[in-house]
Amino acid sequence: TQSQNILGYYINVQRIPNSCRDSSNRIFLKDRKVLLNLSMAYYTVNISAYNKAGESPQAIYVVPDFSARDLPGQIHVKNQGTDAVVTWTPEYNPKCFVVDWGTGKEDMHMKIITTATGNFTLDNFQPYKLYKIMVHASDVCHCENFTRHEKTFGMTHFYSVEGVPRTGPANVTVLNITKHSAFVKWTKIAAEDCLGFLQGYRITYTDSSRKESLTVTLSSSTTSYHLTRLKAKTIYHVQISGFTNAGEGPLTLSQPFTTPKYGTVAILCICVNPAST
Repeated sequence: TQSQNILGYYINVQRIPNSCRDSSNRIFLKDRKVLLNLSMAYYTVNISAYNKAGESPQAIYVVPDFSARDLPGQIHVKNQGTDAVVTWTPEYNPKCFVVDWGTGKEDMHMKIITTATGNFTLDNFQPYKLYKIMVHASDVCHCENFTRHEKTFGMTHFYSVEGVPRTGPANVTVLNITKHSAFVKWTKIAAEDCLGFLQGYRITYTDSSRKESLTVTLSSSTTSYHLTRLKAKTIYHVQISGFTNAGEGPLTLSQPFTTPKYGTVAILCICVNPAST
């Protein structure tokens, strides 16, 4: 009954972060849909309904993260101790650039740059933490509302100091074991445990006599591998580690498996019908 009396909706779009706290971007709607043209910055959308009696509590929607990939070749970051110099080459000359940087939505900083130098120095970076740096172009400045005018120029990720992964991959499992092969799969190392840009994985598998130990290096996007040329009736131990530019992290716990003595056995069944009399 109350929904039938709704007169419209209030939409508040909030940029995160936003140093212009007094700026407002409230939209009044009759319909239950709205098209927003947003940059790749973080945003929340607050929605409330209103009627003659007043306004309802707000429903808060967090715009999904657009940072699944970098925008390569547009932003360059150079490490200078605990500082970083960010440079870029504009495609055109807007009135200003807006730079966002931080480790996540709750830790973003914002700076408006009105000069056309195409560089900016960021400070107070902590080691072993992944930072996201975004540069947006805008034709409005001085604490205007950027929501309608901002266009993301580029985005990249950055470590001031890289470390080695503090853990190996999880859920190491050995499947489809045959006389001379086995299939190994695992779950990738979580981003917060990499402490640097993960370059790949190393699989080490050793037989029980420790006479033969082999190591395979794989890309960071790989989460499975087919071990081949194994010996029959042999116990093997598998361990996996991840590595960054700073070095190799710890090995996983040893995962044992045993290859069978024989391969696939074919069973032949010969059925003879008794002769009719």
